[in-house]
Amino acid sequence: MRVLAAMSGGVDSAVAAARAVEAGHEVVGVHLALSTAPGTLRTGSRGCCSKEDAGDARRAADVLGIPFYVWDFADQFKEDVIDDFVAAYAAGETPNPCLRCNEKIKFAALADRAIALGFDAVVTGHYAQLEDGVLRRAVDADKDQSYVLGVLTAQQLSRAMFPVGDTPKPQIRVEAAERGLAVADKPDSHDICFIPSGDTRAFLGAKIGVRPGKVVDADTGVELADHDGVHGFTIGQRKGLGVEGPAADGRPRYVTAIEPETGTVKVGSAERLQVRTIRADRPIWTSGSAPEGPIECTVQVRAHGGLADAVVEEVGGRLDIRLREPLTGVARGQAVVLYRKDAAGDVVLGSGTIAGTEAESR
Repeated sequence: MRVLAAMSGGVDSAVAAARAVEAGHEVVGVHLALSTAPGTLRTGSRGCCSKEDAGDARRAADVLGIPFYVWDFADQFKEDVIDDFVAAYAAGETPNPCLRCNEKIKFAALADRAIALGFDAVVTGHYAQLEDGVLRRAVDADKDQSYVLGVLTAQQLSRAMFPVGDTPKPQIRVEAAERGLAVADKPDSHDICFIPSGDTRAFLGAKIGVRPGKVVDADTGVELADHDGVHGFTIGQRKGLGVEGPAADGRPRYVTAIEPETGTVKVGSAERLQVRTIRADRPIWTSGSAPEGPIECTVQVRAHGGLADAVVEEVGGRLDIRLREPLTGVARGQAVVLYRKDAAGDVVLGSGTIAGTEAESR
């Protein structure tokens, strides 16, 4: 096959490209330029998509002996990922920009251009397993990225390849060194790539501005503090509430509700965070069609953690999710990804975008 290897400049995508070459595919490497100011997007291991990363990707392609190009997706990345991220927080939601980047950029815009140019598939360094259209968790549970791939459709999966998902990360680094790839010991990037400082609240404040509101006790309705905007808060947040000390009973306070229309942020006890029912919009099924009737599965509501067994049914274009045990810290805008275990591991069934929750199961 003729495949396009998305090379971020890190060790995972470099080894993924190398394995594609070794498998006999005709491979072309491409680095995605996602910022109009690439010199600003790396501070140590924070961020990505910088000039440094483009250079590392090019050197890896040279070692592999494959053609290499840089493709500019900066405008589309800003519109589909950064602007979406800012708008979601302004609306009191908690989005995952990596998930949106996979959905809109790597496996939509990039894949569409690749297919138009005659490529058969896009190769990435994501930690997940994909065989015959079935998406599963990676062997390395600590690095598993199947959650942020749960938004991909059957068509998008049909033109994707994840060559490193069957190998633990330490072995990937050893393999990179054996192949002579200089990125073998390069630190993993972390946090949000377009916020290299790691200060999400400051980034959002600069984009959204001041939108004053009140922090209110969820039980009594008493106003506890002022704030500059609901974008500074997420469900389950404990620190940075602007409230002095714990509640009257000595227990810590958490953000339990965000009301963007009134600018109200409600805080209360940990018990108020527990939800039993989740409603999710935009259902996506990796098989291409919804299963018949309610299904038993496991759901995940965060990239790392937030797992519970559940009964899920698609009703009227929405997922109705009844949890077998409560989850905490479930926020609107997050993705809920559905899994079912089979003999070969955890299969990703699909996903939805959380639109609301309830404390009690129906």
